[in-house]
Amino acid sequence: MIKNLLFCILAVLALVSCQKQSNLNGSVLLFLSRDTLSFDTVFTTTGSVTQQVKLINNNNHSVGISSIALTGGNSSPFVINIDGTPGPSASNLNIQANDSLYIFVTVLIPSGTKPTPFLLQDSIRISYNGIEQYIQLNAWGQNAHFLKNAIIQGNTTWPNDLPYVILGGLTIDSNATLNIQAGVHIYMHADAPIYIDGSLKVMGDTAASQRVYFTGDRLDQPYATYPGSWPGIYFRSASRDNVLNFANFQNGYHSLVAEGPSGDMNPKLSLNQCTINNSLAEGVLGIQSSITAINCQISNCGQNIVISLGGAYRFEFCTVASYSTDLLTHQQPVLTVSNASSDGTQTGDLNAGFLDCIFWGSQSITDEASISMQGNTVFKVLLDHSILKQQNYPSNIDSNALWLNTDPQFLATGFPGNTFDFHVESTSPAVDHGSNLGITIDLDGNPRPVNLPDLGCYERQ
Repeated sequence: MIKNLLFCILAVLALVSCQKQSNLNGSVLLFLSRDTLSFDTVFTTTGSVTQQVKLINNNNHSVGISSIALTGGNSSPFVINIDGTPGPSASNLNIQANDSLYIFVTVLIPSGTKPTPFLLQDSIRISYNGIEQYIQLNAWGQNAHFLKNAIIQGNTTWPNDLPYVILGGLTIDSNATLNIQAGVHIYMHADAPIYIDGSLKVMGDTAASQRVYFTGDRLDQPYATYPGSWPGIYFRSASRDNVLNFANFQNGYHSLVAEGPSGDMNPKLSLNQCTINNSLAEGVLGIQSSITAINCQISNCGQNIVISLGGAYRFEFCTVASYSTDLLTHQQPVLTVSNASSDGTQTGDLNAGFLDCIFWGSQSITDEASISMQGNTVFKVLLDHSILKQQNYPSNIDSNALWLNTDPQFLATGFPGNTFDFHVESTSPAVDHGSNLGITIDLDGNPRPVNLPDLGCYERQ
């Protein structure tokens, strides 16, 4: 009798359980954490970041899933993994009550010859209980020239046909010159420094589409804005006559490094209408070298300009400014100048001039210029017709017409939305207070009056 009663109880429980799991109708839905996945520009033959979607069962009973599949199947450029099961499909899955599973998605863009970015699309179909739900997949693909551990020899020109992706590093041989035409985009992998033993000529032009861009090769978020995404460009001892016109350097570690004096009467590195932004360490580093910079913006770097062990430097109409961002805190002066090595064991002659410039930063730093001298070598530092944030004025420099601790009134300094714009307001003290240096354009390529120009890299129009 007891056995029969126990059997009946178990049978009833089993029946109720079966009814609970099968009691599904069209009103029962699974929930998606996202219904669309979009991938920013991904280069052909290289993989993307992995994104994920959570498939959630908020019901109080388990749900059986007939299949989860890429609609494009094996021919799709997208690759999925369903809770550890590789795609393109998986079937007969089950999600327990108030549980979930993950769908992981990457994209591998097939190679081709199309020069402009192109859109690839697919979807993931989720089928259960006669219901179908879809996750839309979008990715922008881009063909490119890929160079891995490459060495440039002889006179070489990179035309503006496809972007260039540098893997493992690039070296310009001591007898070589690399000419980069207007509009070229260069993307460096995290392991890819550029070493210049010969010469680099960057021939960008005024329009945004004709400037030359250097940045990391991870264009998907959040990596696209990470400082230190690529090592930097190193103009080594043998390098000479490097001229960079209308170039943009974004997210480097040591973005531009010039080592050693020039081998001739020209500067080792000439920067004209260039932007260096969001470097993890130095934007521009000169080590006993020679650099000229005209109409350049050096902004939001760990250290914007660092000069050590002397050398010859001239910066004209440059805006050198830093504010803390979501990823980088402003902790060092925007200008550091010394005639000694970083460890203080060596000194060299120093001749540095900063004319018609702006040196400014957020409230965290009270002195935005650090000027230090050691030993008895030649030491000449001039600040002329410039705005400088400085509470403790250096005693070892020459100066003329400085606006000390006078806010330059930039258009945007991080708020709202982490937005920066280093153009100045019409009421800025930078307006009409420059000197006649014979410079007739600004960083935007706009005309700059020879008499009474504005300070900094932008002429207010």
